[in-house]
Amino acid sequence: MTHDPTASPLIFGGAAPSSRAALPTLPPLALYIHIPWCVRKCPYCDFNSHTASVVLPEEEYVDALLADLDQDLHAVYGRELSSIFFGGGTPSLFSAQALGRLLKGVEQRIPFASDIEITLEANPGTFEQEKFVAYRALGINRLSIGIQSFQQEKLKALGRIHNGDEAVRAAGMARQAGFDNFNLDLMHGLPDQSLEDALGDLRQAIALNPTHLSWYQLTLEPNTVFWNQPPTLPEDDTLWDIQEAGQALLAEHGYAQYEVSAYAQPGRAARHNLNYWSFGDFIGIGAGAHGKLSHPDGRIVRTWKTRLPKDYLNPAKSFQAGEKALTNDELPFEFLMNALRLTEGVEARLYPERTGLTLESLAEGRREAEQSGLLQVEPSRLAATMRGQLFLNDLLQNFLT
Repeated sequence: MTHDPTASPLIFGGAAPSSRAALPTLPPLALYIHIPWCVRKCPYCDFNSHTASVVLPEEEYVDALLADLDQDLHAVYGRELSSIFFGGGTPSLFSAQALGRLLKGVEQRIPFASDIEITLEANPGTFEQEKFVAYRALGINRLSIGIQSFQQEKLKALGRIHNGDEAVRAAGMARQAGFDNFNLDLMHGLPDQSLEDALGDLRQAIALNPTHLSWYQLTLEPNTVFWNQPPTLPEDDTLWDIQEAGQALLAEHGYAQYEVSAYAQPGRAARHNLNYWSFGDFIGIGAGAHGKLSHPDGRIVRTWKTRLPKDYLNPAKSFQAGEKALTNDELPFEFLMNALRLTEGVEARLYPERTGLTLESLAEGRREAEQSGLLQVEPSRLAATMRGQLFLNDLLQNFLT
């Protein structure tokens, strides 16, 4: 899943106010740290990831990350971090020593909340028991493990470097290392996948008792090998059957769907991702990382960092590649494209709190969406209906010209 939600500069339909209020309170603050290296680039992956060399520039990259963070500190003075997410790439390629130095440096610059959630993405092929015990000792308290499938032929088709047995062992090693909170990433709609294949993967994942499951359909993205050489994917009827049967199976085993592709045991929703979807703030550091920061005067600014690791590590080049202050016309879509992914939506009061705009600015789009059966008729909430969840793009069109 991407951890840098951004939107194209699209235009909101209806009369937008010419100005917006200062924000009464600033939203929670998170930190996203991008580690851009992988053992091998997967053919479906459109993330900013690069094949690792034999020796990773750990020390240089940690130095760069902290220097990058220093340049963002002026915008978050006096705030604390509610969550940290190490994404990639494969962050577990980095040693515990390097991540420990980084976390210490971050905490010296921004205080941590007492219950901070710190997540590390990892792949089964990079698991080492001693390394994970060390990660846990650093204060990393949540793992997100990229399984994708337990079936060898499907893993081979996806270009994964691990096998099914390693995937099963990875979950066990995570728990033995002291992680009582971990996510498994699992795909469906894989090349030549049947309904039973998909449910077999899901049953195996459930048997490992993760606290959280990210279960999402494989899509073909531009600038990937699969886009240029598309594999044979299941028919639409099969994809629909997989979705329906899989959701029923997850619900049967106590995994509540709280977002389009996120399922969790009670109280185990991913706090970092919930912050994205509720239009919270986040600093993004690392090659290609995105950020979004609110200011007391009402300004909301998105930033993005230079993508190529060699440029990011070049002291002659700037870390930041660009920034954009969101306009009043863009804010409704920016807010709703995140909030409406949540199955229960958000309290309506969150919209003026996080954007500085009035609820009346949404009135026309809300009315049309409610009349088409895509948005719940609930004044105190902004939430899609079950139909709206299935046709989220159609729902969002009500808030665009």
